[in-house]
Amino acid sequence: MFERFTHDARRVVKRSWAHSDRTGDRSVTEEHLLLALLEQQGTRTAFAFAALGVTDRRASVEDALRTARRRGGLSPADVRALAGLGIDVDEVVAGAEAVHGRGALDPGVSGRFRAARRRWMSHRPFSPGARATLEKSLRIAVGRGDRVIGGEHVLLALTAGPGVVAEVLADHGATYASLERVMFARPDGHGGGGTAAAADGPG
Repeated sequence: MFERFTHDARRVVKRSWAHSDRTGDRSVTEEHLLLALLEQQGTRTAFAFAALGVTDRRASVEDALRTARRRGGLSPADVRALAGLGIDVDEVVAGAEAVHGRGALDPGVSGRFRAARRRWMSHRPFSPGARATLEKSLRIAVGRGDRVIGGEHVLLALTAGPGVVAEVLADHGATYASLERVMFARPDGHGGGGTAAAADGPG
C-alpha cells in the first residue's frame, strides 16, 4: 500500500512518528496523523483547513486533542453520554491526577518508558485505529478512481468513522462532506468523483 502514497502522504506518516515520539506514546495513533496533516503547507489538506477555518483554530484543535488524552481517550460524545448518567468526567480526571499526577489517565506511554523511547521509536507500530485509517484511505482513493493515495485521502479517512479525531474535526467545521467538497471541487463548483467516495464516507 505504501508504494502508492504520494510524497505528501509519506511525509504525513513520517511526521506522525515524530509526534508519537513527542507525546511518548507506544504507537502511532489517529491523533498523530492529524497533527502531521495540520503541519502541511501547499497541499490540498492545507487548503481545506484554511478554507474551513481550521488553520486559524489549530490551537483549539490541539487543545481538544490534549483534553481527550487527559480524559483517557474519551471523545466529546463519550463525555456527554457519561454526563447524562451523572458522571462528571473532569471531576474523575482531577481526582486521579490529584493522586497520581497530571496526565494519570493519558493513554500514552508511562513514565518508566520515556527515557528509552528514542531507542525504539523507529519500531513503534501503528495503533489499530491508525492502521484502519490508512487502509480506509486506500479504499477512498480507489473509490474516487485515484491512482495514488495523498494526504487528502488520509484526512477523509480520519473523518469517515466515529472517534475522538473525527469528533474534534467536526466540532471545528471539518466533516467528511465539507472536506470532500473543498478538496475535490471542480471549477464548476461540483465535487469530482463523489459517487464512489461517498459510499466510503461516514455511515
